[in-house]
Amino acid sequence: MRNLMILFLLLMLSIPAWALKPWKKGAFETNKYRNLFVEMGYRQADVDAKLKEVFNDVFRGPNKVYFEVGDSMGYVSDIKNHDARTEGMSYGLMIAVQFGEKDIFDRLWRWSKRYMQHQDGIRKGYFAWSCKTDGTRNSEGAASDGELYFITALIFASNRWGDETGINYKAEAQHILDCIQPREYTPEPRRGFGGFGPQQNGPQMMYLIDPETKLITFTPDGFGQRFTDPSYHIPAFYEVWARWADDGRADLWNECAAKSREFLHKCINPQTGLNGDQCQFDGSEMQMPRFPGMPQRPQGTQRRNGNNNFRYDSWRVPMNITLDYEWSCADGKWQRQYGETIQNFFYAQGIDTFVDQYRVDGTLPEDNEILQAGGFRKLRHSIGLVATTAAASMMCSHNKSKEFVDALWNAKHVPFEDGYFDAYYDGLLRLFAFMHLSGNYRIITPQRQGAE
Repeated sequence: MRNLMILFLLLMLSIPAWALKPWKKGAFETNKYRNLFVEMGYRQADVDAKLKEVFNDVFRGPNKVYFEVGDSMGYVSDIKNHDARTEGMSYGLMIAVQFGEKDIFDRLWRWSKRYMQHQDGIRKGYFAWSCKTDGTRNSEGAASDGELYFITALIFASNRWGDETGINYKAEAQHILDCIQPREYTPEPRRGFGGFGPQQNGPQMMYLIDPETKLITFTPDGFGQRFTDPSYHIPAFYEVWARWADDGRADLWNECAAKSREFLHKCINPQTGLNGDQCQFDGSEMQMPRFPGMPQRPQGTQRRNGNNNFRYDSWRVPMNITLDYEWSCADGKWQRQYGETIQNFFYAQGIDTFVDQYRVDGTLPEDNEILQAGGFRKLRHSIGLVATTAAASMMCSHNKSKEFVDALWNAKHVPFEDGYFDAYYDGLLRLFAFMHLSGNYRIITPQRQGAE
């Protein structure tokens, strides 16, 4: 019996500590967050220093993507594309409120409200998805993930700092929530994001959330409202809205969270864990319509749709599902299985060599399917994807998860040999992953008045 007990103890010691207790409840219930770096053997002081270093790389270092304008505004720039996007601006807001950086938050919000947000007209309350860094709009249309992050970050700012320090954060969030409700409009000539496809005549409906499926749209108007982007699905954000938006729509937002989780089951390949950049509301592959004037393809031929491949937008899905697991854990069993499936896929490709674009069945895309970035059309081992697959370790129990975390910790965010460097997207995803793995991406609940 004594020998059996010793053997049992040895077996227990051989199992990684992080694999012992899969989460059954999320931080909404427990108010607890795991520091996976420390659990895996990293020193707390080193983790704190690394997190500060990665934050400074994005906001204060020589390759920063955050720039201040005058005494009261600032923007986050996609350097390689020479613009400011609602994606980066809203990410910057979320990061700033998580780190307690009120000045950065307020600067970003003022710039977003002044230059990006429509104050009247058919798009009132929505944000132009891309602007030049002087504030001139490149497009009038919205990309729905921006609004998703703006609302959640503003609610957290209200919870953290209150609404009497110069900006009424809660009122700003509620204004957007009111404006994204379905409403009728008459289309005007479109350009830029969301402006593809034939012009529709007569009254149309605009909405961020599809009224029938309760799923977020790719764009709230035009052809983009007919489908979705899996990387826009963060169910726990809706739970934040339900709890603290105080807009009278808590039941709707909880339903949206549930529908979003159901959708993720449908759009992800169960063998590889990969998903396409865009897809139909039922989770099936994106079917691009044939607009008038497009040439007819020869019979028996088919143009492969690169939007159905796992590429830049898709990188965010592992981290988004991780966030929902950490905060809500309402779909914990499936999420744990998903985390190990996608890590198993990338591990099999080589943990130091996997590339950043695949077909969802795991095969490599042909050259014309590869989405270019920064003037390059090339498959790479990108640190942005290294980051999000490492963040998925929060959901995993297998030993491979530590190798993914170590790979992120040791990865250098430097230019590739051909000169390509993405300080913006790779840098932001890298920072989010360090926030997750250090236990510093948190639900910000209402604070006592006057408390930080």
